[in-house]
Amino acid sequence: MSAVEMANAIYVSDKAKEKVSKLMTDAGIGADPSYFLRVSVVGGGCSGLSYKLDFDNESKPMDQVFEDNGVKVVTDLKSFLYLVNTTLDFSDGLNGKGFYFTNPNASRTCGCGDSFSV
Repeated sequence: MSAVEMANAIYVSDKAKEKVSKLMTDAGIGADPSYFLRVSVVGGGCSGLSYKLDFDNESKPMDQVFEDNGVKVVTDLKSFLYLVNTTLDFSDGLNGKGFYFTNPNASRTCGCGDSFSV
């Protein structure tokens, strides 16, 4: 992160940045600056809410836009309320679980790391 830390944002770790870049390149959209990572929170999962990640190139009127570590992250306003100061990370070890979120707003998370409650 830069010397001036952003407050109330969504952050991206170095490992997550590498994986997002690779996936965008593999999808043929890595060189297109109109694409970004859309992060949202949807109902479901064993703890009540789940994270959803997609590549998108269409902004919506109430979208919140962030850029961290060279990755443009967009979320809708409702999802952002659950994602304030959350970090997107990636684990690829033997027990790796892929993308996961470190969410200071979650009061409970499930074992798989894909769902949470507040």
